[in-house]
Amino acid sequence: MKRLFVDTGAWYALVDKNDPDHKEALSFIKNNKIPLLTTNFIFDETITLLRSRLGWSVAKEFGQRLKDSRFVSLISVEDEDEEKAWEIFLKYKDKDFSYTDCTSFAVMKRLKIDFAFTFDSHFQTMKFNAMPL
Repeated sequence: MKRLFVDTGAWYALVDKNDPDHKEALSFIKNNKIPLLTTNFIFDETITLLRSRLGWSVAKEFGQRLKDSRFVSLISVEDEDEEKAWEIFLKYKDKDFSYTDCTSFAVMKRLKIDFAFTFDSHFQTMKFNAMPL
């Protein structure tokens, strides 16, 4: 089954009406028919970002909707993903990849996912197809 990986920036843009990418994210997600997948690392990063910028209630509501969704798969980063992420992090010292970015790349490679819903050009750097970029 084809799946679309979702990064923190895309989740955040969907929630924050003041985010510069909000309208584009909303339009993209409304037209998307591909099942979504995200990781526990992205969930953590998104909930933390939402809480710090928009408050606990917004973070709680978003988190619960994500956990209850039948269209979004929330998977855990595995030990092998973390090992691969560390290799990526070390190899690309000239890039400003976060460790969470690297875990996303490792999971996408393991699951053979080529497309990400993201506004982060790092995914393109790693040869993934970024949508809607």
